[in-house]
Amino acid sequence: MPTSPPTLRAALQDYTPPPYLIDSVHLNFLLGDTVTRVESCMQVLPNHAASERPPLFLHGCEDVKLVAVKVNGESLPVEQYEVESSGLTLKTPPAGAFELEVHTDLHPDQNTSLEGLYTSGGNFCTQCEAEGFRGITFFMDRPDVMAKYTTRIEADKAACPVLLSNGNLVGSGEAEGGRHFTVWEDPFRKPCYLFALVAGDLCMKEDTFTTCSGRSVALRIFTRAHDIGRVDFAMQSLKRSMKWDEEVFGLEYDLDLFNIVAVDDFNMGAMENKSLNIFNSRLVLATPDTATDGDFGRIEGVVGHEYFHNWTGNRVTCRDWFQLTLKEGLTVYRDQEFSADMNSRPVRRVEDVCRLRAAQFQEDNGPMAHPIRPESYIKMDNFYTLTVYEKGAEVIRLYEAVLGKAGFRKGMDLYFQRHDGQAVTCDDFLAAMADANGEDLSALAKWYSQAGTPRLSVAAEYSPADKTYTLRFKQASCGARRLLLPPTPGQPTKDPVLIPVRMGLLAPDGGEVPLKLRGGEMLGSEAVLRVTKAEQEFVFEGVEQAPVPSLLRGFSAPVHMTVEGQSDEDLLHLLAHDTDSFNRWEAGHVLAKKLMRALYAAAKDSNEVGGRGLGGTGMVCVYARVDGAFKAFAISLPENSELMDKIPEADPILLHEVREFLTRQLAARLRPELEAAVAENDSAPGEQYEFTAAACARRALKNKALGYLAALGDPGVTEQLLHRFRGATNMTDEINALAALDRAGGGSALPAALTGFYQKWEQEPLVLLKWLALQAGSNVAGNVAAVRRLMAHPAFHITNPNSCYSLFLGFARSPVNFHAADGSGYEFMGDVVLQLDKINHQVASRMVSAFTTFKNYDQQRQALMRAQLQRIMDTEGLSDNVFEIVSKSLKA
Repeated sequence: MPTSPPTLRAALQDYTPPPYLIDSVHLNFLLGDTVTRVESCMQVLPNHAASERPPLFLHGCEDVKLVAVKVNGESLPVEQYEVESSGLTLKTPPAGAFELEVHTDLHPDQNTSLEGLYTSGGNFCTQCEAEGFRGITFFMDRPDVMAKYTTRIEADKAACPVLLSNGNLVGSGEAEGGRHFTVWEDPFRKPCYLFALVAGDLCMKEDTFTTCSGRSVALRIFTRAHDIGRVDFAMQSLKRSMKWDEEVFGLEYDLDLFNIVAVDDFNMGAMENKSLNIFNSRLVLATPDTATDGDFGRIEGVVGHEYFHNWTGNRVTCRDWFQLTLKEGLTVYRDQEFSADMNSRPVRRVEDVCRLRAAQFQEDNGPMAHPIRPESYIKMDNFYTLTVYEKGAEVIRLYEAVLGKAGFRKGMDLYFQRHDGQAVTCDDFLAAMADANGEDLSALAKWYSQAGTPRLSVAAEYSPADKTYTLRFKQASCGARRLLLPPTPGQPTKDPVLIPVRMGLLAPDGGEVPLKLRGGEMLGSEAVLRVTKAEQEFVFEGVEQAPVPSLLRGFSAPVHMTVEGQSDEDLLHLLAHDTDSFNRWEAGHVLAKKLMRALYAAAKDSNEVGGRGLGGTGMVCVYARVDGAFKAFAISLPENSELMDKIPEADPILLHEVREFLTRQLAARLRPELEAAVAENDSAPGEQYEFTAAACARRALKNKALGYLAALGDPGVTEQLLHRFRGATNMTDEINALAALDRAGGGSALPAALTGFYQKWEQEPLVLLKWLALQAGSNVAGNVAAVRRLMAHPAFHITNPNSCYSLFLGFARSPVNFHAADGSGYEFMGDVVLQLDKINHQVASRMVSAFTTFKNYDQQRQALMRAQLQRIMDTEGLSDNVFEIVSKSLKA
């Protein structure tokens, strides 16, 4: 067991306001090659009754060395304070306001955790969210302590010509010994997690943006000199984000300067520090020859996300870390809407829901299941989850479904009017939405406190006699006397939640049925039903013929929905006639899932993948009935993880074989159409790359078709793929051709192509991440040995999070090798977790999450995965990050 097993560090119910506040803080950074001195001077205010003088606790960590502590300019006697690895305590602070000065020494060059202050490629960088500021100096490291910051940075001028922090540059000059300094002042109060510092040898690209009130804002992106030519798309994305936020939400940028810095070594995607956003370089740098359509889309979305945080996260921030979804769920919703407006809204919605179902629903069904507002944690880093972010965004979308876009905007306006400059809670957001619209939204509150994915059952009945159509919704199965939402850790029972069901009814001829609820007014052709009870029914009048219901349009709530008695004919009718683009796609997706489950069940019974009468007819119809932009999605098979909720104790390799069989069947059935799609959507000779919805759709359909054709194993197709790989003029086509070669088996062509790709791009680390991920995720049997060898390759760096995510998470996505029956894949990932935990706790905890879904699989694999979890648990000195996930998994 670990030497000191961690215990619960924080619980939502235990929140109390801080006994002290910090009005302002002056920071002086003396950056050095091996030692950095940080001098902090704080103006401390009491936040307690005058009769009390509670101790003042400042968070710290074992890597921060205390050099000096002074109160009101006088050194504090050692008996008046206590230093521990977790922080510094002033036993009896002065009454009233006082000045507190703390000096600390750090070693950024030795900091492999990439939290606090560290170095990356010789440059200094910070990451303070969630609790990284305590790795810089002793401080009240909690989001409800908001102060004004002035920061002086001093460093060697030759090594660090660029010195950046938050806010406005108010001073600069020369210092002794070839050093120089800058002084930055942030006029807005902020919690310390939004503090940022960057210092190093960086190049800058500058542009300007004129706000709606006529102010000119300087926009600057900093990178290494080698990369400065690859920031143009990120710059344009920033300008589009600023304009969109003004037009859609009326939110104008509030300073005269906005900086972005690209950093190679970064645990997260990016960080929204006030006016100084720090980005993982893979989310800034892009040119058509080095980045895919997916990369461009992610850059646009993340640049928007971090900019939108200026209001939803910075100007209004979280009272405590349990409220994380207050800023992250809301801002993910905003970046999704931005990307939808910039590109194809229907395609973006399908992409978002696919990601939610494939990954977040899995999280909801595992040992780490938690509400979007968690109730407790050991290590806050573990709760930067898909649940908090992606499901949190879906909960925000519930407000829009209930209130409409105009009502949602009214609620946002009131939220900012009430809480600008404050640290608040999810309840404050709900109250603003409710009050602005005169609505009772209390039923929405349960989404913040209940874990798991709600299950909604729908039954329909048509009465030809009185021309009525009844929809009966159930959130509970009364016969079984259990909730359809299954128990999650710590929550054995669940209450009904508010589920907005956007819906319409389709007539037999495909037209929309006018909607009139019994006793109500005409609603038009679409309505939003508010399902709030365990059982609830809605009766529509004046329905001339039995309709086909189109329910949960646009995926209006993040639930599992079952429509009782829904036939293949109903699904094909929706596919042909539904005016809601999401539900047209969904109809085909449901057909595909039914087919995959049937194939799996037959294979389990016969020990052979295949079977009479199962050949993909429904998917052929899907392909024939959707337009070009959607075809790539329409013929994409569901992820295996989407089937797990209806396949108990699944065999992941058999499920993979079923998916491969169906892929080959579809490729054979659709070969003429697939070949035509390649020809019709191919780039013309000399055609320039464009990142537009139409151009991306063409490339997506062409490359999806090539992927299907590759599954046939036809030597002619393999030769075509090799030719396309060698002649590709953009990275989207190049990496897709290489992946299709791998899918086709490749023969002797694949190793040569992989070698050629590496030699072409060996000076481009971000491109080589794709090369690592492609090889790691290969389903060639026995690939674990090849992945172990890649750990020694010059392209891989175990201290770089991007390298680890590409290689190790890429491997974990390979069903054949991660889930190998001999347990070799699990053993490899166990080794990885233990090795990484000594380098970077956050990265290690992401790797261990590969084991958390073990209960989905057959008994043999459950036992093998549990054995690795126990092996990790029994290791001395395990980090809090890894301990929390492993211990919860073993209790599941």
